Amino acid sequence: MSADKHNAWSKLFAEQGAWLNNYVLRRVAHAWDAQDLVQEVYLRLLRTDRGAQEDIRNPEAYLVTVAANLIKERAVMQQRAPVSSEGLEDLLDRLSTPCVAGAEVDHGLRRQRLGQLIARLSPKCRAVLVLHYRDELGYREIGERLGISANMVKKYVVKGLAACRQGMLRYE
Repeated sequence: MSADKHNAWSKLFAEQGAWLNNYVLRRVAHAWDAQDLVQEVYLRLLRTDRGAQEDIRNPEAYLVTVAANLIKERAVMQQRAPVSSEGLEDLLDRLSTPCVAGAEVDHGLRRQRLGQLIARLSPKCRAVLVLHYRDELGYREIGERLGISANMVKKYVVKGLAACRQGMLRYE
């Protein structure tokens, strides 16, 4: 490999590298695939023999052609290859997730059960939970509204959450 050839391609990559990376990135699924392909383009350019390099009239177009051919080669290889372990994990995640309709029914039942548990709490405890979680008020603000200390608000929150957790454990 001559230093002139290396310098010419390095200069072209310095000028067009960001554009080439964006070009490849728009055509592949992952950023790491784009980085690999851009590096492979550079390596292939360095491997071109001196005579072929001198015949290249438009180096930018040649760069895009090499990149496009590599993208096509990668796509063909991926179609022929069996499912990767990453693809298998994705499939297992999808199959193990309950269907949306079942999840919505379960969510509705859990919500109903939680509502029943909250209704059993004392009025002050219920009010503290509503003000804290629905209205997103802090302990001090809740205490001022209900005429109790911030410490007492904290105790009501802990008591209410413990009762809800315990009741939901029996539900499951």
